Amino acid sequence: MIDTGLSAQDAEGAMCSIADYVDVVRLGWGTSYVTRDLHAKLDAYRAHGVPVMLGGTLTELAWLQGRIPELRAWLAELGIVHVEVSSGVVPIPPAEKLALITDFARDHTVFAEIGEKDPNALLAPYRWVQLIREALDAGATQVVCEGRASGDAGMYRPDGEVRTGLVDEIIHEVDLDRLIFEAPQRHQQIWFIEHFGTNVNLGNIHTSDVISLETLRLGLRADTLKLFHGDGFPERAPEDAAPTSS
Repeated sequence: MIDTGLSAQDAEGAMCSIADYVDVVRLGWGTSYVTRDLHAKLDAYRAHGVPVMLGGTLTELAWLQGRIPELRAWLAELGIVHVEVSSGVVPIPPAEKLALITDFARDHTVFAEIGEKDPNALLAPYRWVQLIREALDAGATQVVCEGRASGDAGMYRPDGEVRTGLVDEIIHEVDLDRLIFEAPQRHQQIWFIEHFGTNVNLGNIHTSDVISLETLRLGLRADTLKLFHGDGFPERAPEDAAPTSS
């Protein structure tokens, strides 16, 4: 789930309803830095057993400013052990990004993000696969495949349509369980569920969409009902059939 700036009260209210369906909360981009009640909000998530991580944009900015030690200190102060390492805005050289992943993985759970936030910056499928494998080998627990909070970059075309060839090549080469696909738009969520099953890992899910996504996973919404429950009437025994008029 992506938290785009909830108050502590809103986070508590949301968790009372949706905590069972959320594996990790990402405090979107740099929102954590300007959230006045951050500690109270973190306490709300922890009370419901939901871990939190900061947006990868902060990691990129800390690297750009040479302040990774300060970021580490802040994470310790906040009690956050999940870290996102990305390079979607700041072009961190691949070797240095892998070094960051390895360094953080010593004492944190690392989610490495692969892909560009610029809709016009197309990364070849083979390069996606290579970067994903390298991130996992460097110590990342899972790799997040970029889609942006808007769902119009990375794995998606500018109109939000899935780059199906890219996704197919990735899952052909990488264990599906090690991947998280950012899918903020409903039609994207439906596509991944239809192609990879109800337990596919999806990210950048807005707070208001968590319950909606869970109904899609269970076939409790029109978009996936037939996928999970069939599309015809139950078969009846001959003796149950309606009589024929003569």
